[in-house]
Amino acid sequence: MKNKAIGSKWSDVRKEIFTPEEIAASDLRVAIVGELIKTRHKSGISQRKLEEISGVKQPIIARMENGKTNPRIDTILKVLAPLGKTLRVEDLKK
Repeated sequence: MKNKAIGSKWSDVRKEIFTPEEIAASDLRVAIVGELIKTRHKSGISQRKLEEISGVKQPIIARMENGKTNPRIDTILKVLAPLGKTLRVEDLKK
């Protein structure tokens, strides 16, 4: 029996492997962490400096930024606040 390929593009593959809810959660994590990284770089703040001003250890910040952890909301808030950012709850509009 031949193996059937699920798709040649990541967007096709992830639709076969993950539920829409899992995809949405992943996309949200990527957006939040992406904004954190962008703001940190734009501010010229190193991970070590962010540790000093947020109280979150640098290895945790590194794992957040490289996607190796699923950070808790309180950790995200601690890191975002010194960067002048926060999270906001909005109505979902489709």
